[in-house]
Amino acid sequence: MTGARRSPAVAGGPASHGTAPAGRGRQPAPTGQLLGATSAGRAGERVELLDAGDLAAQLRQAIVDGSYAPRQRLVERDLCEQFGVGRFLVRRALQDLVGEGLVELERHRGARVRAISIEQAVEITLVRSALECLAARLAAERISARALAELRATGRSMRRAVEQLDFAGYSDLNAQLHRQVRSACGNATCVETLERLRAQTVRHQFGLALQPGRPAVSLVEHEAIIAGVAARDPDAAESAMRRHLLSVVAALGAMPSRWHDR
Repeated sequence: MTGARRSPAVAGGPASHGTAPAGRGRQPAPTGQLLGATSAGRAGERVELLDAGDLAAQLRQAIVDGSYAPRQRLVERDLCEQFGVGRFLVRRALQDLVGEGLVELERHRGARVRAISIEQAVEITLVRSALECLAARLAAERISARALAELRATGRSMRRAVEQLDFAGYSDLNAQLHRQVRSACGNATCVETLERLRAQTVRHQFGLALQPGRPAVSLVEHEAIIAGVAARDPDAAESAMRRHLLSVVAALGAMPSRWHDR
């Protein structure tokens, strides 16, 4: 189902009700930029179209990139005004995000961004590990020459980021490398499930990149994953991915207390 609206007179993003990870939080783009599909309305009116899936995707991205902080209220009326849609579409989109573990509903209080504790992040990472290992194994068997070249290029960029102490950039490249491995595995169910799990812990992943010495350790682990995939050795790729994610679990447990409820 699709909601339609006229071009907004006022653009803006949600008010911040919490603190986003350093260097990551930013206000959502103006409403007109967020809406993608447009069509001509009566008498030359410009009508922009947004369905529940599009709205959920944009809310998801705003949560992942820190524009919405943990525990921030997602007020239906505000979202209707911001995106120019009715409450029905807002509720459908929020229900989708509840199913993905990014939003929670509180009785008589509405929706808010879900805060993930370290303990929950560890549990999610352990589940993720099983699927990431499968993805690495399949990628070693199926990756194309072009995709392998891109994977190696990401590894080189990660090394440069560590050498230049660009830890925010390293965090983004880390996520990119995992996406490339998932994409190369050729298993759509594995990819979809991993993307949902990873979205729930993206704040913790960024926090790890800021921990002293962690990027250098992580870099070596990722280079081993690349080597296993490049050698087209499923056992080596799977083993390297498992070692990496067990290392992530250990690092999560050692994170400072300020990250323990994100």
